[in-house]
Amino acid sequence: MSFAPPRRLPWLLGLSALILLADRFTKTWVAAHIRLGSAIPVIPSVLRITHVANHGTSFSFFADSATPHLVQWTLIGLLSLAAFGILVVMVRLGCRVTCTSVALALILGGTLGNLHDHIAYGSVVDFIEVHIFSYHWPDFNIADIANVSSLCLLLLGAMTRTEIVQPQFPEAAQ
Repeated sequence: MSFAPPRRLPWLLGLSALILLADRFTKTWVAAHIRLGSAIPVIPSVLRITHVANHGTSFSFFADSATPHLVQWTLIGLLSLAAFGILVVMVRLGCRVTCTSVALALILGGTLGNLHDHIAYGSVVDFIEVHIFSYHWPDFNIADIANVSSLCLLLLGAMTRTEIVQPQFPEAAQ
């Protein structure tokens, strides 16, 4: 009799849902409390909470396109395909919690957060503005943080080939 490893997929999907909920909550709060184009200083000259409508993709690429509807539908299509592909890979990796599976869960949550905005509003709410010395980082949101964090995890996993959690299973009885 052999033991099947326990599925970790529900936990990974829970992480994706947590990212999506945090993203939705923060964007909704910003939209309700900060006028579009305005900002609240948190750390003067370093960090502000803003309200920016990003009609493009990361770093506002394609935001000023001559064909905004084409960009919008292309982004929706690509984000939908990405979310579906990530979900398929997560199902296949769902028995283990690794750097890769956690990264995929973060990417799925972030992708769904920004996909929701593109479908519902035609733009993504970005609200975190960072200045480091004279450099101004493009405004971003929780979904973007999840996506960048996932890339760091993927890099870490690739460099170390270590797992976050190494599940131990009893040996199959002979």
